[in-house]
Amino acid sequence: MEKKPLKITETVLRDAHQSLMATRLTTEQMLPVIDKMDKVGYHAVECWGGATFDASLRFLKEDPWERLRKFRDGFKNTKLQMLFRGQNILGYRHYADDVVEYFVQKSIANGIDIIRIFDCLNDLRNLETAVKACRKEKGHSQIALSYTLGEAYTKEYWMETAKRIEDMGADSICIKDMAGLLIPYEAQALVGALKENVGIPIELHTHYTSGVASMSCMKAVEAGCDIIDTAISPLALGTSQPATEVMVETFKGTPYDTGLNQDILAEISAYFGKIREESLASGLLNPKVLGVNINTLRYQVPGGMLSNMISQLKEQNAEDKYEDVLKEIPRVRKDLGEPPLVTPSSQIVGTQAVLNVLMGERYKVATKETKSILLGEYGQTVKPFNPEVVDKVLGAEKEKAITCRPADLIEPELNKIEKEMSRWKQQDEDVLSYALFPQQAIDFFKFREAQQTKVDPDKADYENGAYPV
Repeated sequence: MEKKPLKITETVLRDAHQSLMATRLTTEQMLPVIDKMDKVGYHAVECWGGATFDASLRFLKEDPWERLRKFRDGFKNTKLQMLFRGQNILGYRHYADDVVEYFVQKSIANGIDIIRIFDCLNDLRNLETAVKACRKEKGHSQIALSYTLGEAYTKEYWMETAKRIEDMGADSICIKDMAGLLIPYEAQALVGALKENVGIPIELHTHYTSGVASMSCMKAVEAGCDIIDTAISPLALGTSQPATEVMVETFKGTPYDTGLNQDILAEISAYFGKIREESLASGLLNPKVLGVNINTLRYQVPGGMLSNMISQLKEQNAEDKYEDVLKEIPRVRKDLGEPPLVTPSSQIVGTQAVLNVLMGERYKVATKETKSILLGEYGQTVKPFNPEVVDKVLGAEKEKAITCRPADLIEPELNKIEKEMSRWKQQDEDVLSYALFPQQAIDFFKFREAQQTKVDPDKADYENGAYPV
């Protein structure tokens, strides 16, 4: 067999602690191990984007841009990777093209090499601006397929979407299995089909939530997958990724041998092992997220969506409706055009399913977000909406529904944003922090200013929530 060494992307500095510990690792906790990580020979280290930006400002009183610059200083030999939500950037709404372009420019200028770009509906129109900006800045643009199940998601669908991604000029494709739904032989079939149809590298990103991730990675690699995402073992498994050392050992001595040094990995593991113990002791790492949740496969619902739904039912003293809601989720998803269940579509479908059950009448009450999906404000779904639901939820408002790319309706907003926050600007990047999270950014800017002037923030300001804690 032809020798084809497998490449590894390490997720411990981003998705692993996002999945297990609500993205609470601080920059200072991560910096001491960077020198060792830089010697491993990873394909890339995923260290930025996703929820790290929000969490840095909101909870850690840190500048996310400063974190990135420190990572860049430390990683002399390793590519840095980030996760980017297409036209949503790292926020929760669609932003104007000028903001998207500027964010990409500044991400690459501050040290990012690879940008993984995805859209919650797999609407490729929502990725075009980010991909073009990434290419302009000479970064590596990787487009992610948000993997999901359903009658619309056939082998032909994935192959056709992958071909369109390649034609867009992406440098690689990621199969993004955020819910851990990709079982081993399906992984083999999917990767095999993609390899026959596209010439760019394929990466697999999956979560261990349902217990099959390592096996799925193995079958994917045997089918030609070029890169897999793994997490160093103390922060692996559960809702995180397969363990780096395990996957390295699995392929040792085979044509896919990664060549990574287990001695260096053991030192990195020992470092994060201490963080794991501290986090378990403090309650930051809940043992519940470390096990296997087979309901993910039974109901095809991501683990995070299940826990969110249970807490909503608890608040309403309606835990006895759990099974009813689980049955309602696939119906709502079908009504809304069968979107993949990933942020924010998973929250929208789950909340609407809970409302439908609690109200005793489907769509008697519809959330603002459900209306937005039906109005086309998130983009185009794979299948059409249920017309009866559209009539009931939107009524006469359905005339306002859009079919264009949502961002085509957003005027350039960068100059306006800069004027709004000019009082706080100390670096160009501050404008982008404010653009994505205005309130959290201002709280952070106030805190930063107080630190710089050595004035202790007023205790009352903390109590009033002026400074994030």
